[in-house]
Amino acid sequence: MRHYSARTEEAYVAWVRRFVRFSGLRHPRELGPSDVTRFLSSLAVEGRVSASTQNQALAALLFLYKDVLDMPVGWLSALVRAKRPLRVPVVLTKDEVRRVLARLKGSGVSALVAGLLYGTGMRLLEALRLRVKDIDFAKNEIVVREGKGDRDRVTMLPERLKGPLLKHLAEVRVQHERDTAAGAGWVELPGALGVKYPQAGREWGWQWVFPAGREYDHAETGQRRRHHLHETVVQRAFKQAVRAARIAKPASCHTLRHSFATHLLESGYDIRTVQELLGHRNVATTMIYTHVLNRGGLGVRSPADTL
Repeated sequence: MRHYSARTEEAYVAWVRRFVRFSGLRHPRELGPSDVTRFLSSLAVEGRVSASTQNQALAALLFLYKDVLDMPVGWLSALVRAKRPLRVPVVLTKDEVRRVLARLKGSGVSALVAGLLYGTGMRLLEALRLRVKDIDFAKNEIVVREGKGDRDRVTMLPERLKGPLLKHLAEVRVQHERDTAAGAGWVELPGALGVKYPQAGREWGWQWVFPAGREYDHAETGQRRRHHLHETVVQRAFKQAVRAARIAKPASCHTLRHSFATHLLESGYDIRTVQELLGHRNVATTMIYTHVLNRGGLGVRSPADTL
């Protein structure tokens, strides 16, 4: 009913199970605010979880009591909150990005995905969930559908990636036509679109830009489908490239998004433009990148350099 993402559903179910086990396998209807407070406080004190993890558990339990059981738990006054640390994101320099991308050459699709992450500022799953119709080569635009918070946005298509992307899509189309000829060629569609347009799941525009190598049989429809490429494929390749480039920073695929934002600010683009490209709801979230510009701490020149 709420159209939450599958990841959110999985996380909420996992937290409810953990809460029930923590409470001695008692039904949540038999529990109350004091039990919720005890569980969440235990996460912070004994489990030493981060503030974001505790907030996720809190959101799951509030959803359970308010929307599922119709038993709002009210204000949790005695809750011990995990402290939210102030951390700056890991950012690669342009030279480090160049070295990592060079090491990724020869790793197939992972190199193209990594180039898109740095060139567009997309999150990893946003890139892997791209459909063919979402890339506009004429306008040099990419439409990111159902991003974080279920919001769409538009970002740029880097000129240097147009050629490799067109070549990649030509190979994907050949594979799709081969699948279709074999009675397969279906993909998952958002919402109830498959009911409204029964043949849309086979159309070229709805195909994943980065499809998985293997097909699977969908239990409900009996369709032979392809999922998009799994994120761990790109993550493993990126980790190996960082290691091969001898970069000591704890960089991940998401670091390319941080680097994208920081390098745009270094180039003189205003913070609101970067906010729109990243899809941040609040500009305060984007402001964190002003602290990691390549100008030293907080962009201040050291007095030692004036001696």
